[in-house]
Amino acid sequence: MFIYSLRASTLKFFAVICVSLVMLITLIAFIPAYGNDDGFIASSKDVEIKYDDVKTNEDRIAFLAQFGWEVSAQPRESVEVTIPSEFDKIFTGYNEIQRRQGLDLSKYKKKKVMRYTYEVTNYEGANGTVYANVLVYRNRVIGGDICSADVTGFIHGFEK
Repeated sequence: MFIYSLRASTLKFFAVICVSLVMLITLIAFIPAYGNDDGFIASSKDVEIKYDDVKTNEDRIAFLAQFGWEVSAQPRESVEVTIPSEFDKIFTGYNEIQRRQGLDLSKYKKKKVMRYTYEVTNYEGANGTVYANVLVYRNRVIGGDICSADVTGFIHGFEK
């Protein structure tokens, strides 16, 4: 026959651990995160970006506005381009920009897509003209970028 005994100090130790865990869980559940007026921290991941149903010029402008970009009323250029079947070093780098924003052009190899180029009017701190390129295939945005026309310019995804 086995007999197991607990000392009073062991019981007190487990009681203190249990009470501490209950208090910690209660604090986590009832103390709001600090950030905006609602008590929650807002991030760009909380906002759902719509990439489909982009049929008209207004739809493309509204798409860019989801990221906070203000652009010219009409595209500077509308061109049909073909996604290459094999990606060279430059296009692989460009596709990496797309992949960082949740898109992937490798699915569209050999496809003809429309590229719409708009002039961005609210890019802060840029020297020269800034463009927004939007790649559309079957009324869905499949890629694009924000870039500078300056020689020492920049290129990045849609996020500010």
